[in-house]
Amino acid sequence: MSDETRVWLVERTYSDDEQNLIILTYATPDGRQDFRKERALTSFSGDHRETKVSLAVDPDNLGSVDDADTREQYSTEAARMAEEYDPDDTL
Repeated sequence: MSDETRVWLVERTYSDDEQNLIILTYATPDGRQDFRKERALTSFSGDHRETKVSLAVDPDNLGSVDDADTREQYSTEAARMAEEYDPDDTL
């Protein structure tokens, strides 16, 4: 049995601090924990990297989502992604 936790893509945002940096936020189905992954965007027109809709991550790498509205948003979006995609799908 795996000790990893399944998280689903719930948000993509651009960093305010750095140019060409996108932040992918994944969350547990209940929205109570999240995992953030940063990705640098390159200026090469041929650079097309797929984004995984779901990841299995070590529970020690999960953050806590303290805001109730954000938890609800993450839970709703995680449920939608889990219903619409298989865990190994990419966007």
